[in-house]
Amino acid sequence: MRLRRDPRAPEYLANDEKVVLEPEAFKGKWKEEFGNDHPIHVEFGCGKGGFITELAKRNPEINYIAAERAETVVYKACKKASNQDDTPQNLRFLYFDVSNCTSIFEKGEVERIYLNFSDPWPKKRYASRRLTNRNFLEKYAYILSEEGEIHFKTDNKGLFAYSIEEFSAMEWLMKNVTLDLHNSDMEDNIMTEYEKKFSELGYTINRLEALKLKR
Repeated sequence: MRLRRDPRAPEYLANDEKVVLEPEAFKGKWKEEFGNDHPIHVEFGCGKGGFITELAKRNPEINYIAAERAETVVYKACKKASNQDDTPQNLRFLYFDVSNCTSIFEKGEVERIYLNFSDPWPKKRYASRRLTNRNFLEKYAYILSEEGEIHFKTDNKGLFAYSIEEFSAMEWLMKNVTLDLHNSDMEDNIMTEYEKKFSELGYTINRLEALKLKR
């Protein structure tokens, strides 16, 4: 189902200081936008924004960027974050297509990428749209620092298996791989809204961390 556009979104986003309306202008300059030299972590597909907002609260020494393609989704996530008493100042919201990420971030500018419950695009003919497709991994490798990494979570086992194959084909090193996150020994896991929903329905959560190998 296509998300209905909220007519309140443009005005709200234009007046919220956490929203960057022309992110291309900050390529290579994101530390200037934040006013410090802290590491930059990005979530591609932030959904309702609960995950990235909580991360920003817990880690003021890191700058966080939440990205979504749909203006209305960013509006809802940003509004939710702004309505909290302890709204984090180290958080920015953008809306753009992830395929354009190399136009937004300079080479090596990002320390970590989060991919949480991305659309699995289950039909084979749409595989190129999956955010762990090798074409996307090439772009991520460009914007990530030498020690940069991807943290990936999904309830979809088919997407998880596909993603492992893609990471392997692109010679990424995988660690902390689990097919049942909530019964693993990982501590301080922050659940997304989708994660809470799927877990309550009895789904297990798959997770891995991927590091690009130096070439």
